[in-house]
Amino acid sequence: MPKKTLLLIILFAFPFISVTHAEVPIKAAFVREHQLWMKEGDQEIQLTIDKYVYSPQWSHDGRFIAYIDGDEHGEKSNLWIYDTKKKENYEPYSNIETSSFAWSPISNELAYLSGWVLNVTKMKGDRPYGFENVSLGVSGFEWYPNGKEFIVSTSSNRLPTGWEPVKLYHIPKDMNLNEKKANLLYSIHIDENHLFAVDFDDFKWSYDGKWVSFLGTPTPSWAMDSNPLCVLSSDGKVFKDVGRMLGFSDWFKWSPQANQLAYISGEGRFFVENKITKIADIEASTKQVDYTPKSYVDLDLEWRSPSKVIVARAQENKAWKEGPVPTMFTTLYEIDLDSGIQKQITFPKENELDVEPQVAGSYLTWVRRQGDMQKGDVWIKEDKQKEANVWIKNIDFSPALFKK
Repeated sequence: MPKKTLLLIILFAFPFISVTHAEVPIKAAFVREHQLWMKEGDQEIQLTIDKYVYSPQWSHDGRFIAYIDGDEHGEKSNLWIYDTKKKENYEPYSNIETSSFAWSPISNELAYLSGWVLNVTKMKGDRPYGFENVSLGVSGFEWYPNGKEFIVSTSSNRLPTGWEPVKLYHIPKDMNLNEKKANLLYSIHIDENHLFAVDFDDFKWSYDGKWVSFLGTPTPSWAMDSNPLCVLSSDGKVFKDVGRMLGFSDWFKWSPQANQLAYISGEGRFFVENKITKIADIEASTKQVDYTPKSYVDLDLEWRSPSKVIVARAQENKAWKEGPVPTMFTTLYEIDLDSGIQKQITFPKENELDVEPQVAGSYLTWVRRQGDMQKGDVWIKEDKQKEANVWIKNIDFSPALFKK
């Protein structure tokens, strides 16, 4: 049979074969072998060489990626920025050391803590460069949704009369160290027997900006086992002590369309038991609903929609008492809040676990790891697709996603 005829037969026999791939409308900044990479479409691009990268964060418009260049001993923590337009790494100011930074929600300004000083970058041309001091005495902060102000916290000190209150302030970004511009929002009274924390941070705003949630950190010995989760109304008039959990920022998240706060409740530093997904209706005074079945633990969560929550779930291991901490082999489950139905949605093989779910638009991603290995592969699934696929291989940490 002539080759041309054979080719035509193959083409007509398999009309469903596609020669192109639909581009995923999200991009990722991720770390592989301590270097910063970016994935856009089908292309992976290495952005750094000879650095020790962690904590990448996208700017609000996706042009910049801020990240920390550290070292394996934790002795260095320098702030860098990658400019995707000019394709270069640069320091917004020479030798900025920080572990806490956040992009403005409306512009390419970057705020960061250096010691106890909150600073915000100036703009040079069309990119962040240089800095201005905002406020002294800050232990934690977050932008207000309007991008013009900050909520900041102070630390508590032990006095002869007991622990000082932790104070939350509302300050403008152009405060310029002018103490008269700071407005006290709320004082959190500290009690070792009731609500104990010396710092509060990890501020997150509800979808409508009416509430802010935050996590307390007690003294080091306490912080390994119990951290208070609290919320405050934006006007500072209503404070609520929501519950106790471990100190993982990804373990509490607001609903995308309601003032409901999902979090993983439970004290105790080991993951083998007592880690329960709860959803608190913040508008109601005490209403909280538990969603983790008996004999299971939930070890991560994400909102998929206003009525669905994804959790990383494993069976309890109450039999463990000592020795190496056992690996909890989690799989992803979807909780339908309307019907109460819970179903398993990922199916890792033996000695595999699925963790760190993230939602961007209609896409769900997660990291699949082998046993107790830290590295893993990012899997991705679109709502309408039946099957999930490996999207990024061999990453050090969960990626930072940006929806284009």
